[in-house]
Amino acid sequence: MTSFSARVKNEICRTIPARKCCCLAQCFGILLYCNTFSHDGIRVVTESKDLMGMLPKLWKRAFGFGFDVEPEGESGKQVFAITDPEKLSAILEAYGFSREDTLALHVNLSVLEEDCCKIAFLRGAFLAGGSVTDPIKGYHLEITTYHQCVARETYPLAEELLGTYPKMTDRSGSCVLYFKQSDLISDFLTLLGAPVCAMEIMEAKLEKELKNKVNRRCNCDEANTSKVVEAAQEQLAAIRILEERDKIKDLPLKLQQAAVARMDNPELSLTDLAAMMTPPITKSSMSHRLKRLVELSREEEQ
Repeated sequence: MTSFSARVKNEICRTIPARKCCCLAQCFGILLYCNTFSHDGIRVVTESKDLMGMLPKLWKRAFGFGFDVEPEGESGKQVFAITDPEKLSAILEAYGFSREDTLALHVNLSVLEEDCCKIAFLRGAFLAGGSVTDPIKGYHLEITTYHQCVARETYPLAEELLGTYPKMTDRSGSCVLYFKQSDLISDFLTLLGAPVCAMEIMEAKLEKELKNKVNRRCNCDEANTSKVVEAAQEQLAAIRILEERDKIKDLPLKLQQAAVARMDNPELSLTDLAAMMTPPITKSSMSHRLKRLVELSREEEQ
């Protein structure tokens, strides 16, 4: 069965940016969040069939050339690689890096001047290093990189586009940016180009809220029913005490009527008992009469 994370990537990969600047930005996100990006070589490792199909086209549109190594299979982890020095130099130069210098990876903001390019960058980062939990199980989206500087510089980009900062943590030498709020995850996926999956998150949230509301209502009804049953049992016990001591006949007529009605109808609510009185009375009046019977029984026991 296809995972929710795979479905998100499938939706994102259906579209390749039309503008070259956005293609470069999306490749930049992939490179900074992939397995290897250095002056010695590039390795993008993925299990996503959709990314495998989209990546060569995106690369060609961004740089005008393809990978030196492309996957031969379709399942499991597959590798795209570039080792050709000229290709590496062209890619590094496109992002303001140089093979001659010690390569310290960072987000070159001059490549991401337009909002469309910033979105494309985040899209690439998610495709290479991201995952999202099935909303039926919980809410968690994360993007992981080995480069702390890259994560710190991606952090404000997400805030600029979403209006809120992701959380950041270290995990086994990697730096993780993540969201755990359903609405933020939904907004982020919509931003990346996966509105259908974003809607699934909101639908899952609404379904959970509805189930919780129903459960609370059921629990409340159950609690109320328990209280009604307990009260009726107390009233019946009180009436039996008064009967055993031959006190019922000495009670005012309205209390005698209440006692008979409760004894004959132990399952009825106060509203239904009140309607049986002659003449009919209010629920509060019926409650008062039954409470009086309970008080009298307690007096008898003292």
